[in-house]
Amino acid sequence: MNTAVPPTWFKSSRSGTEGGECVEVAAATAVVRVRDSKAVGGPVVAVSRSAWAGFLGLVSSQPRG
Repeated sequence: MNTAVPPTWFKSSRSGTEGGECVEVAAATAVVRVRDSKAVGGPVVAVSRSAWAGFLGLVSSQPRG
């Protein structure tokens, strides 16, 4: 019997309400999963929490445009 809890996905706050380019994230203890919200059955990228934190730090330091 598989008792694994399925991930809880959250849409990026930058996705807006108009659809388009949307990303969803599911954070677990050891990994962060990322997927395209328009293709929920498609591929999922899993990265370490430290790699995700590094990515967020890099992205948040970039000018918006």
